[in-house]
Amino acid sequence: MGLIHRLISTCLGIGYTPKGGGTIAAAVCCIAWYFAWAGGNAFFFTTGWLQVLVTIVLFLVGVYTAGKVEPEWGKDSYRVVIDEVAGMALTLCFVPVKGLYVGVGLVFFRFFDIVKPLGIKKMENIRGGWGVMLDDMLAGLYANLLLQIVVLIC
Repeated sequence: MGLIHRLISTCLGIGYTPKGGGTIAAAVCCIAWYFAWAGGNAFFFTTGWLQVLVTIVLFLVGVYTAGKVEPEWGKDSYRVVIDEVAGMALTLCFVPVKGLYVGVGLVFFRFFDIVKPLGIKKMENIRGGWGVMLDDMLAGLYANLLLQIVVLIC
């Protein structure tokens, strides 16, 4: 297994955190997302599509690198946290980048990622990097849908 696959799948080592690596990776994603796009509401829809592109790239790179580290680390190793980053990114797509929404999105995403309701758990049964990534992407989709409701209400 190559060093580059370890670095990417652990998000530069966050996955080596003894406890809570997934939450830390999702929180780091929130911080990066906020600084990358806060104040960009004038070009919200253009920015939204750029966010989708970033999310797709994270997802595809995650599928590839998670699949590469799986033979040595095992199925869906706790060390692999790029899935949390991609899922968190999906949670925040097409949502105004405000501290409140980013924070609520983090709570929603971690809820769905940890509890794994509504078919999320079944995604883990898919082999290779696809299974590692798809459960978090579905969690991100559910979190995004709830977050869209919060945005409408607020």
